[in-house]
Amino acid sequence: MGIESFPIAALRSRQAVLRLDSMLRRAGARTEIVSTPRQVAIGCGLSLRFDMKDLPLVKQYLQGQEQALIGLYRVENVSGRVHVTPLN
Repeated sequence: MGIESFPIAALRSRQAVLRLDSMLRRAGARTEIVSTPRQVAIGCGLSLRFDMKDLPLVKQYLQGQEQALIGLYRVENVSGRVHVTPLN
């Protein structure tokens, strides 16, 4: 088994996830709505997965919406074990 690694934006509401997904897709980013990992214990249960190259775009769209953001995280799936670390 290999290592899968990707960033997510964990948000406080489904509406915020859907809004961010829509804005990023219109800007040409590849996104996917995913279940929030258990290690991120708060939020609506949904997060937005995106490509690391789009991190600056994600941060740009989240400016002024900090109240909706729980955090930006790197999710690593190593042989079936999920590790979550905050992105700086």
